[in-house]
Amino acid sequence: MPAVTVENPLTLPRVAAPVAAHARPVLAVATAPSGFEGEGFPVRRAFAGIDYKHLDPFIMMDQMGEVEYAPGEPKGTPWHPHRGFETVTYLIDGTFVHRDSHGGGGVINDGDTQWMTAGSGLLHIEAPPESLVLSGGLFHGLQLWVNLPKSDKMMAPRYQDIGGGNVKLLTSADGGALLRLIAGDLDGHQGPGITHTPITMMHVTVNPGAELTLPWRKDFNALAYALAGRGSAGAEGRPFRMGQAVVFGAGDSITIRADESQESRSPNFEVVLLGGLPIREPMMHYGPFVMNTHAELAQAFEDFQAGRLGTIPAGEH
Repeated sequence: MPAVTVENPLTLPRVAAPVAAHARPVLAVATAPSGFEGEGFPVRRAFAGIDYKHLDPFIMMDQMGEVEYAPGEPKGTPWHPHRGFETVTYLIDGTFVHRDSHGGGGVINDGDTQWMTAGSGLLHIEAPPESLVLSGGLFHGLQLWVNLPKSDKMMAPRYQDIGGGNVKLLTSADGGALLRLIAGDLDGHQGPGITHTPITMMHVTVNPGAELTLPWRKDFNALAYALAGRGSAGAEGRPFRMGQAVVFGAGDSITIRADESQESRSPNFEVVLLGGLPIREPMMHYGPFVMNTHAELAQAFEDFQAGRLGTIPAGEH
């Protein structure tokens, strides 16, 4: 996992929860089912089976890969529409090229994030570059969907390309964990991602046997997802491992620990931590559209069919 790292975490700002902080208990641990997306790349549905009341404002998250492609195997997604929410693509290994029907796009590599606010709608495509298709190679990443409040659902589309070198790097009190803060605030430190819905998103690497306790906003929910390795969550030490998500209850701190023994292919415990301010509005989700009512979903589908979300460039159907 070559996502952004440092030789000596002890040179970084340290974050720790106050001694009097109330630890959030673990409410549930869910195992992500595996499937295929787009043109056939493997995914784990990180939040499948978790009640939306625990996810709001997050809608879904896919772990893409980790997969080692042979030459000619790398796959992406076909052209498809979005409206009413934001997609966050965080790439750990590999390269992805993005293009849209408005002429936007970009390339993300190891440790980079693309934050796309679909808003009123567009068509886009994500695929590996031709060079990666020819050579094959390692591919691993995440795509997170973040809901938008009703007031922002029809805003103009917007992009943020967050280079891996721009994430805020932090460490735990003893230097046993490296935190890559992609968006939101943590103990006064700010990630580079600009969000419409207040959230915190980070990728944490925890050394074997180390423990990480972080302050957490009381009004946010709290979720953890293991990308690789194994460990435990909460003061009660609830076990979770690669491909499992943790739902935390109320409180103002969260704790995760890495087991003393890790897998040979992943020397550390790799975890994504998420928290957000619930929107608490009706959420209607149909395929690539996330709106507040069935009528708005029907309108989104009608607009897509009529070409009002944009058209695929000539020669790319």
